Amino acid sequence: MSAEKQPSDIEKFDAWMDEIASALAWHGGDAEATIRTLLADCKPLREQLALAQIAMSVGFTRGWSPCRERHDEVTS
Repeated sequence: MSAEKQPSDIEKFDAWMDEIASALAWHGGDAEATIRTLLADCKPLREQLALAQIAMSVGFTRGWSPCRERHDEVTS
């Protein structure tokens, strides 16, 4: 059995840059329009997260609860 190869930091960065380039290309290189679209895409997700946070009991999630902040922002 062969172990799956983990992507290197360079490969992860390249994939991240490809996503950025694709988003910018979709908007013809307009960074402001790209940011506006991404923020608009996040709005319903944040609303769903808020509803889930209200509806979920602590016992159901074993003490974990969703939060609006990114994980790396919460832990640092």
